[in-house]
Amino acid sequence: MNIEKLKMAEDNFLTRYPGGFNHPDMLVISQKHKPEKMKILAGESFAEQLFDNPDLIIENMIKVITRSSMVSVFEKPKFRDYARMISGDERALLSRGLYEMLFGDQQSGFNKMLEILNMGKLGKWTLMTICPVYFRPYSEVYVKPTTAKNVIKYFELEDLVYNAKPTFDFYIRFRDKINEMKEKVDKTLSPDNAAFTGFLMMTSDIRGL
Repeated sequence: MNIEKLKMAEDNFLTRYPGGFNHPDMLVISQKHKPEKMKILAGESFAEQLFDNPDLIIENMIKVITRSSMVSVFEKPKFRDYARMISGDERALLSRGLYEMLFGDQQSGFNKMLEILNMGKLGKWTLMTICPVYFRPYSEVYVKPTTAKNVIKYFELEDLVYNAKPTFDFYIRFRDKINEMKEKVDKTLSPDNAAFTGFLMMTSDIRGL
């Protein structure tokens, strides 16, 4: 990790936006994504006791993904239609995967979700990580392909090679790096992990990556 680049990015961002994500301009941008509403929705939609009803969880996944501003408008209907046409056993496995991602064995959960989504050619980073990052916004991460590639390259994150095919190994190592990086900069740059990766994205985009 190139700490010098990270600190330079911090200085440049705070010079332009004093107060970080509390700056009025950043608050306007943030409000478009409705982060607090989405966190509440995810918390209510994926409460542990609800996982006794896989069909409800699948409908709640559709609801969260459909309302998310971070998921492509092309992916939303594809996920909705696919999630509603798969068998009851497949819905149960997808629900179980999300449960384990949130409350149990994350690697097993990740792989269960990926297995079902791959069947519909929807095993994509965005769909794999959007529900967890809303549910645990201060520890999990949202993996957006372009952002992940640019952040890895610009900040020289060692031993991280992005691949379009999701793997749990990459997820946990990318998550660890993001959580490590946010501890090295001002707290106003990380009201949650999605915002912090947004800061990193803006920095790497400015650098023309």
